[in-house]
Amino acid sequence: MAARMTNQGSPEVTAAIQQLYKAVHAGGVDPLVLELVHLRASQINGCSPCVFAGVASAKKQGETDKRLHNVVTWRETPFFTEAERAALALTEAATRLQDGAPGVTDEIWTAAAAHFDEKQLSAIILDIAMTNFFNRINRTIREQAGKAW
Repeated sequence: MAARMTNQGSPEVTAAIQQLYKAVHAGGVDPLVLELVHLRASQINGCSPCVFAGVASAKKQGETDKRLHNVVTWRETPFFTEAERAALALTEAATRLQDGAPGVTDEIWTAAAAHFDEKQLSAIILDIAMTNFFNRINRTIREQAGKAW
């Protein structure tokens, strides 16, 4: 399948996106948690370039193959901390917004809030939103896996 577009946007858009990423990374969240959040949302959305780039980025941050191979089955494995599990549950609930879906329930929010303060939660939510943003762009234009941005 060939990509539909090759132009990745204007310098103004790139600068705005860089500012958003700065805000995410200034939120005080462990970078590996952010990598897990990005990877899980991208898996749910079937965004191959984001999964590819997310795995590469997580490995650069020191993430292990064992954990990366099990993000998709995080509930059934012993490899993730309670804080990581709370972030992954929040990611799934915020990403799977469809007709009739419960979204982020009070139970999911309470679990996340038990591990992250408001600044950190804001960063995680922004990371989830940005990942979903890029997933939708990449799926629309049929961006191909193999790039690490």
